[in-house]
Amino acid sequence: MAGRDDLGRAEASEATRAANAAMAEGLAFEDTRDFDDAARGLIAELPDGGRVKGADGGLLWDLSRFEFLHSHGDEAPDTVNPSLWRQMRLTVQGGLYEVVPDGIYQVRTLDLSNITFVEGSDGIVAFDPLISAETAKAALELYHEHRPRKPVVAVVYSHSHVDHFGGVRGIVDQADVDSGKVKIYAPEGFLEAAIAENVLAGNVMSRRSSYMYGNLLPADPRGQVGAGLGVTTSSGTIGLIPPTDIVSETGERRTIAGLDFEFMMAPDSEAPAEMHWFIEDYKAVSAAENCCHTLHNTYTLRGAKIRDPLSWSKHLERTIAMWGERAEVMYGMHHWPVWGNDRVNEMLGMGRDGYRFINDETLRLANHGFNASEIAEQVSFTPELDRHWGMRGYYGSLNHNVKATYVNYLGWFDGNPATLYTLPPEEAAKRYVEFMGGAATALEKARAAFETGEYRWVAEVVNHIVFAEPDNEAARSLQADALEQLGYQSESGPWRNFYLSGATELRKGVLDVPTPSTSSPDNVTAMTTELFWDYLGMRLNGAKAGDRRLAIACELPDVDEKWTLMLRHGTLNHRAGAADDVDVTVTIHRTDLNRVILKEADLESQIAAGTAKVDGDAQALHDFLALLDEFEFWFNIVTP
Repeated sequence: MAGRDDLGRAEASEATRAANAAMAEGLAFEDTRDFDDAARGLIAELPDGGRVKGADGGLLWDLSRFEFLHSHGDEAPDTVNPSLWRQMRLTVQGGLYEVVPDGIYQVRTLDLSNITFVEGSDGIVAFDPLISAETAKAALELYHEHRPRKPVVAVVYSHSHVDHFGGVRGIVDQADVDSGKVKIYAPEGFLEAAIAENVLAGNVMSRRSSYMYGNLLPADPRGQVGAGLGVTTSSGTIGLIPPTDIVSETGERRTIAGLDFEFMMAPDSEAPAEMHWFIEDYKAVSAAENCCHTLHNTYTLRGAKIRDPLSWSKHLERTIAMWGERAEVMYGMHHWPVWGNDRVNEMLGMGRDGYRFINDETLRLANHGFNASEIAEQVSFTPELDRHWGMRGYYGSLNHNVKATYVNYLGWFDGNPATLYTLPPEEAAKRYVEFMGGAATALEKARAAFETGEYRWVAEVVNHIVFAEPDNEAARSLQADALEQLGYQSESGPWRNFYLSGATELRKGVLDVPTPSTSSPDNVTAMTTELFWDYLGMRLNGAKAGDRRLAIACELPDVDEKWTLMLRHGTLNHRAGAADDVDVTVTIHRTDLNRVILKEADLESQIAAGTAKVDGDAQALHDFLALLDEFEFWFNIVTP
């Protein structure tokens, strides 16, 4: 294609320019309230252009890379969907903002999420301390530069995703939490949900997140422009301090830092464990991440359990019922607040109706016999929902949310037995290419389809050639070009980032760049022992273990626990208590066992130091540890 830059990236094709122009028609660009709200209350811009460095001097966050979003102006480049361009022009605005005078303040765009500081008579309450300790620390320092230097006396985690707790060690000390000086509040089920999502499937989720958030892409109009929900993710130190106080009931009231809070439980919505709250003193409501300035994900492309849009809708309705008449401001964990009772209720009501619509329309069409892909092609919002900027698909998309809802109710099988037992991708790809008359013939036809702008079809067809012949450079190049044009057309930030990251991998191979990994030492340390054994069970190589049988007693004096691990039929089961008839007994502090599993220390050194004791068949213990897989982070995604 003509117009390639020095990275081999093409310009927007005529078909892409036409698609983006058509997208812009009918959208409510005349509604500029979001621009007023996003700019309201700015106290100070982010220092150093929005750069945060680590201890080694390396950049962990660099908002200055996205300066082009300001300098390019309102007119979207040909290579960016105009609706997504509008969203990112809003989302990239960062700094310290006043939400409620002498009450609520936010630091925005110093990470994927916001951090909120609420001032009470007894100190500061911090909500959702970002992904990384370094960015959270920088946010607190910016706040303290412009507001009274009160101590943080409480932290509230709104829900169990890493961008809402990972930076906690940047704003509070563990010692202060242990002494009771600082309390940490979270919804019931928070710790279990946070660990299960971020560790048990953490490696593959983090790898896919590198695509979803565009970590592999340069920030420019042909690359990363943001993720819709935020700009991108920081790459600093992820931590977790477990909550000290659990909120478990709707209507529960707490006095925190001298402020009156009322909580509402919102499980099984945007996260398995999530909550909303109202601060009576400021007439301020937060719906956590359940009401943002974008259609959210009922399924996230990084991979996670499917979310329930019906439950989500009902939680927003309950928020309206509890606080809708009193609320004068709504602030969120992403994006900018809205002010005024009418505007608060408009946002909550549109969100309520949008998620309900996804649920009900999917089921209606499924009951007519349509499958997930067929339903996703048919469903569109009603005109008012479609024109509401907060329901546009910048982060989630109507298409993939509908597919997820179908799977949530009916599973992956569409009822057609032809799809029940399909061949794996590589084997199927080779046969498809043979059926198509060989790679050369298929590529010739695919190039013709590309010239007419049929990028979805080209991506589907050429993917078979890439998987059948991974070294076919012509196929890789055409696939990259097709994915690139699809990225340029995407309204969803994650869709764009997935398409463009896939194109980059096809052209350049797998790139090792900084990206956050959620399988952090804090997350492993925070596991209950039962969940810790589940974590080891997930890592057990069942094929290698075969039918070998082992029984291991594990005594953990520092937590006063005894367990029996049973290796059977390629699985690891566990039960409380130490059985007598075991192959080996190991006595070790849980803290030292964490270090062994995290590869911070080896078992032999622990035994030599006297911090671990092994009775019985020591080789059996070593054999067991050798059965635990280590995971390569930079695995291939768009090639076999």
